[in-house]
Parts: sequence; structure tokens; C-alpha cells
Amino acid sequence: MSGVLTGKVAIITGAGQGIGEAIALRLAQDGASIGIIDLDTSKAESVADKIRAFGVGARTATCDVSDRDQLHAAVAEIETALGGFDIMINNAGIAQVLPLLEVRSDDLERITRINIGGVLWGIQAAAASFIERGIRGKIINACSIAAFLGQPVFGVYSSTKFAVRALTQAAAQEYAQYGITVNGYSPGTVGTDMWDEIDRILADRSGVAVGESFRNQAHAAALGRPSTPDDVAGLVAFLAGPDSDYMTGQSPLVDGGMLFN
Repeated sequence: MSGVLTGKVAIITGAGQGIGEAIALRLAQDGASIGIIDLDTSKAESVADKIRAFGVGARTATCDVSDRDQLHAAVAEIETALGGFDIMINNAGIAQVLPLLEVRSDDLERITRINIGGVLWGIQAAAASFIERGIRGKIINACSIAAFLGQPVFGVYSSTKFAVRALTQAAAQEYAQYGITVNGYSPGTVGTDMWDEIDRILADRSGVAVGESFRNQAHAAALGRPSTPDDVAGLVAFLAGPDSDYMTGQSPLVDGGMLFN
């Protein structure tokens, strides 16, 4: 297979389903070999099989991204198996739907460890490898529309995504001297299993029918439809490819026109 990423290797966390899977498949179509890091081994292997069908390499590693040692080890394992890597996509994350008064210590700790810690540890692992090998690599982080606007019952989730946006800006400045770029991607309402769960929680809390919250969010976009994982993967493919080489520290929205920044 030939494409703009032929000969490149991308590592993607949380690539066993949803947006992460769509990103993995898109970059494979563009010619990259893919390392999949996910907590669910069977889902990761299923995606790896799809990737190999494009004629590129694939390797999986089972990992809890909130554990620094585990994530660093998983990145090193894939680096060895695939002969290095050029692109790190810190995609793994969780949602949380809770009014601020209901948030407890365990809630805060869990989402912080995954959404912020998982990105920070991935940035560290990639940057250390790129600097050691003299690679002008790319680091790409999962941000969100929630990184630009905090919303009721999504307050702590939003705070983690604001933090990812801040880490992206800081890392871009720290690693620019090595030719490493660091960017993010900020989806809006995406039709995934995560949003299905959010929708069920909102339905329980508000008494609206299941699916109504998702439809209302989708219709709030100027383009009048929800995003698909492939919409997000298209932006990530641009950030992973050569056309974004002079772009760093940015977290562009891909939300169909929900916010205008």
C-alpha cells in the first residue's frame, strides 16, 4: 500500500473501538503501520486484524493508560516490535456525567488519572523516544469541544479536557527545539459507545427519552448532524501527515459548527 504515511508507524491508545479504531483504520489506509494500546485485548486484536488486511503491520499491547509504568512499557514494546514509531496519538479517555455537588474523591481521581495522566504519560513516552532517536515526530492528543466550553453535569470532564489542551500547548513549546510537533483534536458530539452511555445517563437524570439528548446535541451543530468517528479520523490523519508539519500547539475543533473559535 502507498500513501502519505507509507513507512511511518503510529501508536494509538484506546484504539480498540470508537474514535480510536477509526483513526487506526484511516492511518493504515494512508500507509502507516499501527500499534494499538488498549485495556481490552480482544477488541485490540480485532482491530489489528482489520489493519493487517490493508497490507501494513499491526501490533497490540494491553495497558491501563493511567499507569505510567504500564504505558511507557507498552510504547517500548510496540516500538521494538514495529522497528520504531513516528506518531503518538493519545486517544484513550472516559466521560463523566455528574453535577459538581455529586462528584466524590474516587470520581475525580479516576477521570483525572485516565484523561490527564494517560495523555501526559503518552507525551512523555513519545517525546523521550523521539529525542533519543533524533526523530521529528508528531504527538497528537484527544481534546474535545469540552476543552473550550464547560457545561453543566460535564464540569469535571471538561476540566480534564481543558488540561489536555494546556498540556498540548506546553509540550509544543518544550519540544519544538527537537522538531517535534504536538497538536490535539477536539470532537463535538460523536456517535460512539461512549455517547450512547452518556445519553442513557442523561435520560435517567432528566426523564427524556433515550436518544433525545444525543439528537438535541447533534442538531445544535450548524451542519445539522452528529459527527462520525470517520469525521474525527480525517482531522487526525491531517495532523499525522506532512501537510501539518508547520502546525503545533493547536487543538482544532471538528464539531460540525457547534462552537466557533
